[in-house]
Amino acid sequence: MAGLLPHLSRRLLFAGLLAATAAAAYGFAAANTVPGSRAGDGSAAVSGYTITNVHYNLDTLNPQQLSSITFTISPAVPGGGTVRVSTDGGATWTAPCTTGSSITCTSTAAVSSITSLRVVAAQ
Repeated sequence: MAGLLPHLSRRLLFAGLLAATAAAAYGFAAANTVPGSRAGDGSAAVSGYTITNVHYNLDTLNPQQLSSITFTISPAVPGGGTVRVSTDGGATWTAPCTTGSSITCTSTAAVSSITSLRVVAAQ
């Protein structure tokens, strides 16, 4: 039995350390606070835009390149929205355009490379 006592005391010491560690971890976790938040899921109809009055504006120094593309969009895209255009079927896109109902998009596309006008707009 004398040989069993040192093993028992080591096990009790280990169990005590384990309990102290668990209590400390619980204490830290209990002190955490997380602000309230929300999450949700839903659906709504997505409608399109109507594009009219498209103008390809040539660069004044090099008329073989565009300087911008302007058009009217309806309904107007609000200030927090985004409008971008592509003149090559979506392979490349302009930087974000202006918003509102009269849109201006800066473009340096070569006139000879224009194959289509693709407009993507989102609120």
